[in-house]
Amino acid sequence: MSDEENGIEKLPGVGPATAEKLREAGYTTMMSIAVESPKNLADLCEIGEAVATKVIAAAKKAADIGGFETGDIVMERREKVGKLTTCSKALNSLMGGGFETQSITEMFGEFGSGKTQIAHQCAVSVQMKEKDGGLDGDVIIIDTENTFRPERIIQMADALDMDSKEVLSRIHVARAFNSHHQMLLAEKAKELAEEFKVRLLIVDSLTSHFRAEYVGRGTLADRQQKLNRHMHDLLRFGDLNNSVILVTNQVSAKPDAFFGDPTRPIGGHIVGHTATFRLYLRKSKGGKRIVRLIDSPNLPEAEAVITVDEKGIRD
Repeated sequence: MSDEENGIEKLPGVGPATAEKLREAGYTTMMSIAVESPKNLADLCEIGEAVATKVIAAAKKAADIGGFETGDIVMERREKVGKLTTCSKALNSLMGGGFETQSITEMFGEFGSGKTQIAHQCAVSVQMKEKDGGLDGDVIIIDTENTFRPERIIQMADALDMDSKEVLSRIHVARAFNSHHQMLLAEKAKELAEEFKVRLLIVDSLTSHFRAEYVGRGTLADRQQKLNRHMHDLLRFGDLNNSVILVTNQVSAKPDAFFGDPTRPIGGHIVGHTATFRLYLRKSKGGKRIVRLIDSPNLPEAEAVITVDEKGIRD
């Protein structure tokens, strides 16, 4: 447990039991408590609103809220951001040159829309040299639906004239059996990144366990809290290791005016606001897939057409 997590118990009105409730609800840093509303904190931790207000006020004093920086310093940091090729010029162009490091790219769509195929392709292409569009790094895959196929990696590596045995040896896969296990694996990934140069972290799929375990309206707040914590753990991993974070997401078949299609991604605003880029994938004729960029901080909404074949993702 970090010093900051230990420090939570020193806040006024917070004993060991309340501290445990705070951690379980995803409040593991002073900052996460400092920015919460007293009502939410009181409801989640079963403490009075007056106590919650005191806890939040103390957390605000203890939190390292950081200072302001000038735009040129932010620009300097942005120059370190890498781009990972998807092996499709059209998709690279849609993403402003490829998938960005220090960001979460979410791909959502119906079954068979190509999400896992793109993830497999990136697990191969990230190992290419930087001059060829790769990041010359290892990959961590958190597999929640047993979709990782080494045979597919071999096909894709062979198509790029890469040593498939070596490619497989740089992919670190862990199967997540429930949402709690999935969150623990994201923490375990930090340890692995100390040993290997991990430039890509894939979660396929992000929401399947959360969706299956938290059923009904009564469990929604708890689910969203845990999902929020998980997403921020992933984002932190991307920042610390200058890695691409690639997550796949499922859809629920409810008509939605915004997406046009009767499909909307699971996870609501928590996933929507934390993901830096959101890609919507859908099937088209003859092995083609249409990829639509629907959310990005700096790129226009647009579409790209890709194909998925034996070689992998291509134009």
